[in-house]
Amino acid sequence: MSAPVFTNFGCRLNMYETEAMKELAAQAGLRDAVVVNTCAVTAEAVRKSQQAIRRLKRDNPQAQVIVTGCAAQTEPETFAGMDEVARVVGNLEKMQAETWEGIAQGPDFIGQTERVQVNDIMSATETAGHLIDGFGTRSRAYVQVQNGCDHRCTFCIIPYGRGNSRSVPAGVVVEQIQRLVDKGYNEVVLTGVDLTSWGADLPGEPRLGDLVRRILKLTSVPRLRISSIDSIEADPALVEAIATEPRLMPHLHLSLQAGDDMILKRMKRRHLRDDAIRFCAEMRAARPDIVYGADIIAGFPTETDAMFENSLRLVEECGLTWLHVFPYSPRPGTPAARMPQVAKAAIKERAARLRTAGDDAVARHLAAQVNRTHRVLTEAPDMGRTEGFTEVAFASPQPVGEIVETTITGTQGQRLAA
Repeated sequence: MSAPVFTNFGCRLNMYETEAMKELAAQAGLRDAVVVNTCAVTAEAVRKSQQAIRRLKRDNPQAQVIVTGCAAQTEPETFAGMDEVARVVGNLEKMQAETWEGIAQGPDFIGQTERVQVNDIMSATETAGHLIDGFGTRSRAYVQVQNGCDHRCTFCIIPYGRGNSRSVPAGVVVEQIQRLVDKGYNEVVLTGVDLTSWGADLPGEPRLGDLVRRILKLTSVPRLRISSIDSIEADPALVEAIATEPRLMPHLHLSLQAGDDMILKRMKRRHLRDDAIRFCAEMRAARPDIVYGADIIAGFPTETDAMFENSLRLVEECGLTWLHVFPYSPRPGTPAARMPQVAKAAIKERAARLRTAGDDAVARHLAAQVNRTHRVLTEAPDMGRTEGFTEVAFASPQPVGEIVETTITGTQGQRLAA
């Protein structure tokens, strides 16, 4: 019998949880299984998961297919209706050891006879602080500090897949990070669904900035990185840490979504375009080497050409570099799905223009780094990342997992050369 095959779709948190599931499945002794961790962020993401399930079953005919993740949580009936699928497991259940122990024991195991194990995610009140050894490379580790979201953006299905916001206590986070540093990791990334909501459900209601400062004070982590944040919710302590702490990396991925005030209002976002522009300007003034990424949706319902132009201009006005462009697709059950839709051809054209603007921004950023010296964390003998998260290709092999100082000599596509 063979070890289970894991396939992941979606965000960094999903990738983190896939690694945690691998450990849980191994501890349970699971064999001959294919596990698909799905994403629900767009209808296209769900379709790709279904495609992958069919392909994986064809390639592994003797294995049972287990489907989990956000799409399994929000649409269990979709996957239960697929002949290829043996089990559908919810987002709560997938992180529980007893779930994998039951699956490994087989269909006759007590309490595990139900093919669909998806409970009410909104009833979740805690997020376990799962410790994994990082993933992708031996140089960077990911620590989950938060899960779920209390906001209800009109386009987003994710709260119904992840539940309400829950925070991992600061003490647990600090202990995990120091253990990872002791194992040799030089960089730790804090992950979550809505990072800036961290602490609201904990005693005293600490903020994300308090957690960051505590980590930097109580651990010896050389490089700390935070993943996507909602800039309007960045608390003063977080802003100060970004501005003054050299161990906190100068790279922020911002959940902006649009650059037009009316569209932002219809999305039920909590900021205006001027808020985003002001935040980016203030942070760049305080930390000149900061690099921004951003999520932007093209073709949100009711978006006119003029409204789209406001989003397009945001790339330059905020000084964005790395764009994640999402062509809008309606998610059943969300308010935006009931709004007047933009023609698919217009959505496609707008997404293409945003991506072109993003490519131009990347080219400008890379060109500005030539002849500069960067401290690069090596992820492979021939590749690493700067403090601003830009990929660097090395001319000669480097020790993996080390921070090396190098001079940038040129560019290679969307990478720097050193």
